[in-house]
Order: sequence, then structure tokens, then C-alpha cells
Amino acid sequence: MRFERTPYRSARRRSTRLLALAAGLAAAATLGLPTAQAAQAPAGSTSTVSLSAVRDAVQRSEVTGIAWYADETSHRVVVTADSSVSRAEIATLRHSAGAAADTIDVRRTDGVFRPLLSAGNAIYGGNYRCSLGFNVVQGSTYYFLTAGHCGNIASTWYTNSGHTTLIGATVGSSFPGNDYALVRYDNTALTHPGGYSAANATVGESVKRTGSTSGTHSGTVTALNVSVRYSGSGGGTVSGMIQTNVCAEPGDSGGPLYDGKKALGITSGGSGDCTSGGTTFYQPVPEAANAYGVTVY
Repeated sequence: MRFERTPYRSARRRSTRLLALAAGLAAAATLGLPTAQAAQAPAGSTSTVSLSAVRDAVQRSEVTGIAWYADETSHRVVVTADSSVSRAEIATLRHSAGAAADTIDVRRTDGVFRPLLSAGNAIYGGNYRCSLGFNVVQGSTYYFLTAGHCGNIASTWYTNSGHTTLIGATVGSSFPGNDYALVRYDNTALTHPGGYSAANATVGESVKRTGSTSGTHSGTVTALNVSVRYSGSGGGTVSGMIQTNVCAEPGDSGGPLYDGKKALGITSGGSGDCTSGGTTFYQPVPEAANAYGVTVY
């Protein structure tokens, strides 16, 4: 599931001061996914080329509620299926790979993959709430990054649900495919502190995530370069994601994923909640920053 859009009526109210604090916590760097070095395939195993073909087959299956990536160490395509995926759809996934069906490793997870609309500190646009991600700059103009599925639903953002304190305008948004958006600070009364630098996530890295719904939670990076097909209305497929076991909830979308002062990702979506846990996916920051020609500071 993506972290779904959440009406701001249920959102926590945030003051301008708290928004500025969240911006500081969220300020971060561009993050590029490292290219995994393929291990030498043992005799009789699936080659890197055929793994790519299996990934493409999973993509073409059009089954929703799944995330997948090529594990070049085990020479398998790992598919995580949420609770909405039926046995028949699992069979469809395997059938899509034809003779290479045994290279698909299907794992189940509770909950439903969806975008999490509602997010570091709360930002309000239209009838929805999201989270502020990382502060960035281009020349003398200041912006922040958030989720693309948030940027798609609002052209102007505010610090409060009553829309009385302006933050600024959405100047760019990309979803599906990617999940990042850029919002300009148009209110000069708001501060936008920094303190982060761009970095690449690594598998096994200890990370934290902050969102306007659930606060700060920690976990580890479990996979890179993951594709996710979200369920439900407003869903879609995103690629090149960071996968983690950090919990998140609706409203956390757009919030920062970080390791110390390293800015790693922007909260996209996932399953579960912060009571039972779950799987969460993040848009790498470097790709987003590079797309807009901005620098995390």
C-alpha cells in the first residue's frame, strides 16, 4: 500500500515553530542508490540477465499489492506480497516467469501496500496532510522535498489545517514511476534550518524515519532498487525504492529517512502500522535532488 491520503481533519495540529523544527530535522542530502555488484552465478543458476527478464515478467503481471527486487546473491527475484494478494495472483506471478518460475521467491507481509498521505512535520494542502522531508536550496531560493503523490494533490501548502499560514507552492511533482515533489518556501517568516548531507543507503544500515502521524521510529534497510505496485485508488508503480522494516502510517508520506546526518530517503508508502510493524518504501533523495537541480544542506 502507499501511505494513503488522510483527511487533515484527523491530523495533529502543528505550529509554525514546530514546522521549522521538523524542517531542521528533515533537512538532508541527495541520495543515490548504489549499484549492487553481481556475484558470479554458480553453475546451473539463473544469470543476471535472466533475473532482469524475470523482474520484467513480474512487472508485466499487473498484480497489485507487491514489491519486488533482484537478489543477485541468491539469484532469485524476491517478491513481497501484501495481504490483498490472492493465491491465484501468486500463481499468476509465477506463470508470468514461464520456465524461470522457480527463481521467484514469494514472501508475505501483513497489511496492504499503499501510499501514506499525511507526514517530519505536518504540511497541509487541499484536504490532505503530508510530511515535510528535507530542506534544499538552489542559489538563494529555498525549497523542501516531499512525496510526489502529495505534490500531485495540492498546488499550495500551509503549516496548519485551517490554511492560514502559508508555506509555499508546489513547483514540481513526479508520481508514479518516482515519488518526489518540490515545494518552494514563499513565506519569508518561516525558518528552514539545515544540518544534513546527501548519502546512499546500504542494505543492513540502521536508519530512522520521522513523520507527522507516528513520530520517529527506527529499523534497518532490507533491500535497494525495489519496485512497488501500490493497491487501491491513487495507486501506481514506483521503482528504485529503498525497502525497510521501519513502521509508518498514513500521514507520514514525504517525511525523512536518515542515518545520523545522512539524508537517505523520502517516505513513499508501505503496509502495517507502528503497533504491529510493517514494510515501508522510500524514494532515494539523490535522485529527487538531481531531478530538480537542488542541494540538500
